[in-house]
Amino acid sequence: MIESNPVVNRTGPGGTNTAKHIFVTGGVASSLGKGLTASSLGHLLTERGLKVAMQKLDPYLNVDPGTMNPFQHGEVFVTEDGAETDLDIGHYERFLDIDLDGAANVTTGQVYSSVIAKERRGAYLGDTVQVIPHITDEIKSRMRAQAERPVADRPDVIITEIGGTVGDIESQPFLEAARQVRHDVGRENVFFIHVSLVPYLGPSGELKTKPTQHSVAALRSIGIQPDAIVLRSDRELPDSIRTKIASSCDVDAEAVVSCVDARSIYDIPKVLHDGGLDVYVIRRLNLPFRDVDWDKWDWVLERVHNPAHEVNIGIVGKYIDLPDAYLSVTEALRHGGFANDARVKIHWIQSDKCETEEGAAEALSGLDAICVPGGFGIRGIEGKLGALEYTRTKGIPTLGLCLGLQCMVIEYARNVAGIDEASSSEFDPETPVAVIATMAEQLSILEGEGDLGGTMRLGTYEAHLLEDSVTAKAYGSTVISERHRHRYEVNNSYRDQLGEAGLVFSGTSPNGELVEFVELPESVHPYYVSTQAHPELKSRPTRPHPLFAGLVAAALKLK
Repeated sequence: MIESNPVVNRTGPGGTNTAKHIFVTGGVASSLGKGLTASSLGHLLTERGLKVAMQKLDPYLNVDPGTMNPFQHGEVFVTEDGAETDLDIGHYERFLDIDLDGAANVTTGQVYSSVIAKERRGAYLGDTVQVIPHITDEIKSRMRAQAERPVADRPDVIITEIGGTVGDIESQPFLEAARQVRHDVGRENVFFIHVSLVPYLGPSGELKTKPTQHSVAALRSIGIQPDAIVLRSDRELPDSIRTKIASSCDVDAEAVVSCVDARSIYDIPKVLHDGGLDVYVIRRLNLPFRDVDWDKWDWVLERVHNPAHEVNIGIVGKYIDLPDAYLSVTEALRHGGFANDARVKIHWIQSDKCETEEGAAEALSGLDAICVPGGFGIRGIEGKLGALEYTRTKGIPTLGLCLGLQCMVIEYARNVAGIDEASSSEFDPETPVAVIATMAEQLSILEGEGDLGGTMRLGTYEAHLLEDSVTAKAYGSTVISERHRHRYEVNNSYRDQLGEAGLVFSGTSPNGELVEFVELPESVHPYYVSTQAHPELKSRPTRPHPLFAGLVAAALKLK
């Protein structure tokens, strides 16, 4: 017999009805907004009283995006349990206001690693291991994993976004597994949404439906008939276009929803709701529901479109050519604006331009505040140090994140504490003055004796804050928790010297060994705060993160 996964049951544990599945696929082009479509639908169903789980299936062979170039993949989103995941997981958490775990992101690399490990253990008892059924069974088990949880944790609906576009070789096993899930759990329990593009051709002045028709034909060729189609376009679509696509793709006219480019991503839930997508899904899946509660989201949209104030905040980074590399940071800054009824205008500052005092003055002029986000490697570091020196001496509100804290410590050590050669062992392994150093248990890894993947301090860690510090006042508490993703820490050997020079270590791990927050007192600087964590990962549009809200408030106060 061949080992198989229990993915064909129509009922969950104890004989209860299975969770419903919604699969979101994409066609014609990548980056059409499958993630935002899935997130927005999840938000609508959540606000209708349903318990929704989300997951993203990525077709790349990396086990996770942790070692991928930010210019290729964008940011790495870290969950509470320390999983390094796709940035769409961040959209899911922000739109649904929930905390997800590692099960929310499945990659081809994870799937093949698991199947090969089973084969090496002899789990398949000598059978020839193939894409079908072994790979697809492994994918199905992950698609269904959240439906097999205890009743209290089991969702009503699992929304699964399948990465890539229909027709990609890499995505075929995922699509085949989704087709099988529909067969396994019953057609009445599965709903397919296809996101497609309706391009406008300027020379002929026409909107074209053929790309969508071909995309749906490709989807149907592998056995999947979409139940609804979300049409992306840069302009309003006439009813005739929607009717034509409904007819040619064999989809109900009311299930063809137009999703025109919106002014803000936070408009998309209302766009889909106005198009009737959530109502159609609920009816087709026979789900219980209530009316959408718009109170919290209307509060967000009012601040998106009609803010009372405006501030200019610079993000000083080295991956600014791809803004998605700092996606959670930019959203958290905007949320900080929501908390202060202000529009945050983001300015992208290439850190290299701030290496000299003159360069920093030119690059940062006109800004009300800056944020120095995380990153890896030495490139751009001197520019970040120059930017921090400028904002520290000029009294410009500043928030440092992860590497931003490390740079804040190095800059202060060099220019205030008299530690002229202060550096990090990340940037200079031979530095005699490593005020930032590798965690001891990581040394053998970084010396080439192990793998770089999965070697960082990852996930949620608690911190204790100094009473009456700027940080504690922002949080309104002295015990907090934040998510981390880093290998290096502040070197405790220099803490006393830096503290005597005026730098405040305002938060540490519960045992006091690891520095978590650094700041300057309010009497010295209006807002000069940094954290070793990534607080941007826990910010929500309806619950802005206090450190970002504090940065915007300080900027407004000075303005």
